[in-house]
Amino acid sequence: MLCYQCGCPLSEHDFCTSCGADVTIYKKIMYTSNMFYNDGLEKAKVRDLTGAVNSLRQSLKLNKNHIEARNLLGLVYFEMGEVVAALSEWVISKNLRPKKNIAGSYINMVQSNASRLETINQTIKKYNQSYYYCTQGSKDLAIIQLKKVLSMNPRFIRAHQLLALLYIDSEQWERARRELKKCLDIDRNNTIALRYLQEVDAVFAKEDASGNRPRAKRDDTVRYQSDNEVIIQPMNVKEPRKGSFASLINIGIGLVIGLAAMYFLVVPSLMADVRGEENQKVLEIGSQLDEKSATIVEMQRQMEALEGEKDKVEQELQGYVGSNGTLETIDNFLDVVSAYLEGGDVVQTGAALEDFAAKVEIDQMSQAVRRLYQAVFAAIGPELGTVYYDAGTQALKDELYGDAIANLEKSVFYDAGNVEALYELGNAYRESGDVEKALEAYQKLLELFPDSNRVKRAQRYVDDLSQD
Repeated sequence: MLCYQCGCPLSEHDFCTSCGADVTIYKKIMYTSNMFYNDGLEKAKVRDLTGAVNSLRQSLKLNKNHIEARNLLGLVYFEMGEVVAALSEWVISKNLRPKKNIAGSYINMVQSNASRLETINQTIKKYNQSYYYCTQGSKDLAIIQLKKVLSMNPRFIRAHQLLALLYIDSEQWERARRELKKCLDIDRNNTIALRYLQEVDAVFAKEDASGNRPRAKRDDTVRYQSDNEVIIQPMNVKEPRKGSFASLINIGIGLVIGLAAMYFLVVPSLMADVRGEENQKVLEIGSQLDEKSATIVEMQRQMEALEGEKDKVEQELQGYVGSNGTLETIDNFLDVVSAYLEGGDVVQTGAALEDFAAKVEIDQMSQAVRRLYQAVFAAIGPELGTVYYDAGTQALKDELYGDAIANLEKSVFYDAGNVEALYELGNAYRESGDVEKALEAYQKLLELFPDSNRVKRAQRYVDDLSQD
């Protein structure tokens, strides 16, 4: 036993002689784990597999690194037909101790045989299919599937239990008893099988009490003992007479029986091999059909995805070349620029620029279009800003605050350097009662134009509005 802290071997003392750690409880845990392992080993030897599983699980709960307990648990699972659970335990054991671990041999034993892996896979699939049939009420199909499962894996305890339960449900008590006996031959103390068998025996006990069960066939033999031997002599059997004719008849009967035995024993075996090959071919063809079906479904999905992309591209293309598309909008913009260069009105040109900016994303246009837009905007900006400034100040004098705000905002938009427009915009907001917008305009003036002669008055308005 090694110390859990430093890994040094422990002595009979309750502390580690190397690092001084207290190992009293640790030793008790390890001893208890080993006790459960020994108990599981003893139960496995007498085929109490369920009890062995419970003991080995308790051992691993206390010491998950107990390699021997984990390997033995995998063997018990394998004996019970639970191959997947057995492989899981062996893989964990192999990861905990990669070298000098017999779990590697167990894993190779299962994985090296491709036919065995395929059989295990088919067993699991058929068992799950039978369980699905049970949930759907198709109990006859479930029984057929379970018989196939047990023909491939006769030690699959869960399949025996489910088949016995189906027999009990259909009141086939004798068949249920046979399946439960097979289950108990594998695992003598299986709790579920014992409970089912108790129910079946109770039914047989009731039938015996009512006298409904058929009586056993009378034994037509006489038994007597000679010295140490028990001699069984049949009754009402006549000795054959000696003679050549009787011998010929016996030979003929023997030939007939031999031919019948060959027909009923050899021929079915050959037919079973042929059917097995045919079933294997059917399975292969079914697998190929499943693969082709999956391929067709995948191609259909890809085709639907491509059709969706096609519709998306067509919509985008329609957005460029259709009515009111991007290309048509750019053509209208170029017409406006041409009209402005030929001496057009700045107000109409500004409105056209606003309409163009509303219909397209300027940042997503080509560099040439963006440069042309910025050049035209810079050319008409100051003049158009003055036009909107004059209109805004006049509306402010006429106490038309809505018109004043609209015109002064456009003036600031087109000519960002017009401090007077920004100042008057703040006044318009203040006169209209919009304190928040007024503060925003005045503070923007203070930030952008700190040297303007409007700074003191704007600061005073800010202080007054903030106090209010």
